[in-house]
Amino acid sequence: MTDISENNAQIHPDASVGLEYTDGSTEPQIGVNATIRAGTIIYDDVTIGDDLITGHNALIREHTTMGDHVIVGTNTTIDGQTDIGSSVSMQTNVYIPSNTTIGSNVFLGPNAVLTNDPYPVRKDVELEGPTIHDGVSVGANATILPSVTLGEGSFVAAGATVTKDVPPDTLAVGTPAVHEELPDELHGENNL
Repeated sequence: MTDISENNAQIHPDASVGLEYTDGSTEPQIGVNATIRAGTIIYDDVTIGDDLITGHNALIREHTTMGDHVIVGTNTTIDGQTDIGSSVSMQTNVYIPSNTTIGSNVFLGPNAVLTNDPYPVRKDVELEGPTIHDGVSVGANATILPSVTLGEGSFVAAGATVTKDVPPDTLAVGTPAVHEELPDELHGENNL
């Protein structure tokens, strides 16, 4: 376990920071003022900026990078090889697969699921998660399919299943999601 106590971190004794997954892995780098709650596991080879907050039982796998002011909610899983920007809020039970890119000022609502395998257990393909640009909001229980890009400022409604790219400043709603004009009241930045 890495010692980040000099960074004014609050780490619950039942959290694991610096889980070695292979010989030669390096301790995680975590910025100042982290709050890491009970049951959270952070693997080696992770780089996180300042002011990280986790809920309980969050999992952050190897080769994940995050900016500053990131919230990783209770039971949220980040499966590694993932880049996440600053001011990102992932609520309870969010799933982020490997090979995903998330920009800054992004909100992922409770139970949002991102995927990276277009043919689960049927075909051996290269896994590619979604790309989520800056300022995107994803509602509760939404599902984003592999390789989908969510354009800057787009908004995915609760329960939507996004099967194709969403242009910037566009609303995606329904299953499968259709694109609509973003209502005036949803324009602007996320208040995270």
